[in-house]
Amino acid sequence: MQATAYTYDPDSRSGSVLLDDGTPLPFDADAFNAGGLLLLRAGQRVRIETAGDGTDRRVTLVTLQTL
Repeated sequence: MQATAYTYDPDSRSGSVLLDDGTPLPFDADAFNAGGLLLLRAGQRVRIETAGDGTDRRVTLVTLQTL
């Protein structure tokens, strides 16, 4: 699934993305670290994987979107 990086805190390595429908979805350091990223800037397109449904939905992986 694709999303747009919305916030990122380099100290905690966590932040949030905006899904294409505008829904914000937070991610934690585990999801960020799983993607092997070093830094993330607001506005970057990312690929995410999620688990759960509804209010239990969470990001499990954040990687850069590549063509």
